[in-house]
Amino acid sequence: MQELLTNYFNYLLIERGMAQNTLESYGRDLRRFVSFIQVKGKINDIKDVTPETIVEYLTNIRNEGLTANSMNRALAALRGFYKHLLREKIIVQNPLANIELAKVWMKLPDTISKEEMKTILAQPGDQSIAAIRNTAMLELLYATGIRVSELINLTMNSVNWQVGFLIVMGKGSKERIVPIGKIAYDCTRRYVDEARPHLMQKKSTDVLFLNRFGKKFTRQGFWKIVVGYAKQAGLGKKVYPHTFRHSFASHLLEGGADLRTVQVMLGHSDISTTQIYTHVTREKLREIHQKYHPRG
Repeated sequence: MQELLTNYFNYLLIERGMAQNTLESYGRDLRRFVSFIQVKGKINDIKDVTPETIVEYLTNIRNEGLTANSMNRALAALRGFYKHLLREKIIVQNPLANIELAKVWMKLPDTISKEEMKTILAQPGDQSIAAIRNTAMLELLYATGIRVSELINLTMNSVNWQVGFLIVMGKGSKERIVPIGKIAYDCTRRYVDEARPHLMQKKSTDVLFLNRFGKKFTRQGFWKIVVGYAKQAGLGKKVYPHTFRHSFASHLLEGGADLRTVQVMLGHSDISTTQIYTHVTREKLREIHQKYHPRG
């Protein structure tokens, strides 16, 4: 089975061009699955895995306290693996064919209102080099809905200043183009003109956003900035970098944006991934109805 996993990972890396972070996550999920069926199920041949085995495995990891997102990722990893085994004619039947459990574990993404977002975006101010940079990063994150990993990997060439678009390298090295919007554009332009030269410290780099040492941000470093501003804003709820991405999508759909358009901007390969945000919108509508309708 280890050989099957190795071959599959090579396929994902070489033929599919899967991002390293995603590859590592899938690797952990699939190795956990193989360990489970070998130790608890005493199965040494992948052909002997049944639908009951799959359900038992999923139930087991759920009981371990995995989040909804982790459960969905574990199931996605299994689906991809078994599709590969079918394609390579290693198996003739897919034990996951009739298992549709992802929706049961689907967790609605954390979002904040437009007013709450406005409050957070106002927190950095504009009186220091760091404040100018942080404002630009937060505004760009909300304006484009890009992932944190995509934000910190932006380069000077990622911004098309003439047209006002961002060129983003997403998962699987897939490139997409996202509009920036005037406010984020102006904040980023100011950062590049006024703050970035000071942060470079006479170094040569094409990384767009630099930390105080003149180096590229880490995801943890930016995470601390977002959490700090959310706390400073006194919202009384947890806000993380991915909250900006979720709120970007939710606010667009609330405003009447087309689902396909939001899918393209988020960089989702499957529109079913984007559809989770329509659940958020419906929840918002229900909340408004209950609050303001006399019979709500």
